[in-house]
Amino acid sequence: MKKIAILGSTGSIGTQTLQIVREHGDITVTAMAAGSNITLLERQIREFSPKIVCVFQEEKAKELRQKTADLNVRVVTGMDGLIEAASEPECEIVVTAIVGMLGILPTIAAIRAKKAIALANKETLVTAGHLIMPLAKEFHVPILPVDSEHSAIFQSLQGAAGNRIHKILLTASGGPFRGKTKEQLKEMRVEDALKHPNWTMGKKITIDSATLVNKGLEVIEAKWLFGVQPDQIQVVVHPQSVIHSAVEYEDGAVIAQLGTPDMRLPIQYALYYPNRRSLSGRRLNLTELGSLTFEEPDTDTFRGLALAYHALSQGGNTPTVFNAANERAVALFLKKEISFPAITDLIEACMERVKFVAQPGVDEILATERETYEQMEQIRQCEKSF
Repeated sequence: MKKIAILGSTGSIGTQTLQIVREHGDITVTAMAAGSNITLLERQIREFSPKIVCVFQEEKAKELRQKTADLNVRVVTGMDGLIEAASEPECEIVVTAIVGMLGILPTIAAIRAKKAIALANKETLVTAGHLIMPLAKEFHVPILPVDSEHSAIFQSLQGAAGNRIHKILLTASGGPFRGKTKEQLKEMRVEDALKHPNWTMGKKITIDSATLVNKGLEVIEAKWLFGVQPDQIQVVVHPQSVIHSAVEYEDGAVIAQLGTPDMRLPIQYALYYPNRRSLSGRRLNLTELGSLTFEEPDTDTFRGLALAYHALSQGGNTPTVFNAANERAVALFLKKEISFPAITDLIEACMERVKFVAQPGVDEILATERETYEQMEQIRQCEKSF
């Protein structure tokens, strides 16, 4: 019986992970962590019987303790609680599916506790890849990617037998606004941005897909996961989302992973790696597809991707600024306080203003996050365009 902890159990990745647990019946959930959806979390606790559950906010934790007073579960709170859940002694794999930089410290704790990491929190590597990957190597802990694109690359590397990567082909759907002009983007509303053509995801990542910031975050993550240089990562817009990504080897051979747009496949592959298991759902039928198309990304209109490459080339704490500015800007857009183009405008403005740190540790990374938020508030107060 495999034992796992899920950080972010009520989100999109977390709930799909629990679908896999439910379907196969040979995985025990020993720990969970969630944000504010106490109603769903209570149902999950009653079904999966974890030993420890973390709710970040103390008030919500009190509410959950009352609702689960009849159960043998310990409810903890805050960052200390997240770290405790990530380090639960019996668990073997930690699914890191919480959104944002909140995932850094629990991931570090899990690695130090020698837990395998099923990584769905891309911000951890974007902001602290230079710390996380050496630490995982030191503790002999596998980092198993859950993002569909990174899982596709990981799967395409199986059997590589040490052969060198020439290039990674990182595919992108193009999001809901593919083909639109800068002028058209000014009119796009929150409701429009949340209508992803292929994937069902949380609100934040769906907006990131619309700006192409998500693909930029994935470029940075791929650099750390697979040990390649930025110029070895080529983003290709593939609207059908059938080829999830590919690897080109030094002899020119390209090996790709294909499938339907179903996040359960990469989640399940990470949980059972290196074994594959049966998975319910729609299967890929090549004869029904007719054709697959590919395009260059429009980085002039969708500047989030270009800004990500710039952040990666700068290094240091610049990817942290990129990520933190995006998190705050997306939150403002979802609250309808800024326009869609203002998301990348604010990211760029923060990247120009936040003090550069060449070799940031965890404290400097978290300080950079705070400084980015402060700079964004100053920018918005001083410049009427925001």
